[in-house]
Amino acid sequence: MARRAYSILKELRIASEIRTYHRTAFDHAARTQLLVEGSAHAIDVLTQAGVLGDAGLPLDRPPGKVVARPCCRSAYLRGAFLGAGSLSGPASPHLEIRTPLHGGAAFVRSVASATGARLRVADRGSHSIAYAKSWEAIEAYLAAAGASDTVLALEERALVAELRAEANRLANADHANLVRQSRSARTQLDAVHRLEREGVLDGLAPPLQAAAALRRRHPSLSSRELASRSDPPVTKAAMAARLGRLVALAEQTDAERPHTG
Repeated sequence: MARRAYSILKELRIASEIRTYHRTAFDHAARTQLLVEGSAHAIDVLTQAGVLGDAGLPLDRPPGKVVARPCCRSAYLRGAFLGAGSLSGPASPHLEIRTPLHGGAAFVRSVASATGARLRVADRGSHSIAYAKSWEAIEAYLAAAGASDTVLALEERALVAELRAEANRLANADHANLVRQSRSARTQLDAVHRLEREGVLDGLAPPLQAAAALRRRHPSLSSRELASRSDPPVTKAAMAARLGRLVALAEQTDAERPHTG
């Protein structure tokens, strides 16, 4: 950001200098300063840009005329984000612009609102922020700031995430269905074997005997698949009812069997 500001000042024929230093407290992190000479030309340009007031002191928010036109609002939002913004996501999207005072954050919100981007303002004790937590608001801000490539990348990432979530949901549903189908088929096959051992199967109605024979020949097929193989074919509901009847008869036979202790 300092290099960007330096190049702009150079185009405006304002002498400046970039310096770096390390903080003496806390983490001793490196910091960057942009030093601008206090010439009359520099003060005049910074005043026109809304950085300084008529008294030559820094402003917490630029005059409204600085962002009166759409192109100026776009440039202001772009500069605000480059200078004091952050963006995180995609799991928990969060865009924020940090300002020293509440008025600065409120001004960022008002400029963004004029472009259709809805931001909120919050005070954090030592500073204030203008922020957004929805992808819709974040993309609107970035689009207004001219970051169209970033917006496209975010939309692509969101689409991929949505497709991945849908694929996982379908895969989980298919897995659950297969587990239920496997368990039902196992129960039905066990019922057929029990009825056969007890000599009950041969005395059942032909449709039940046919359903038992199909389940024995095709132990892993679903009710729908067994129904299509029936002769003549029957509906899935009819086949499921016959298999359910076999399970109920097997349980009834077990219950009626005399037990010795």
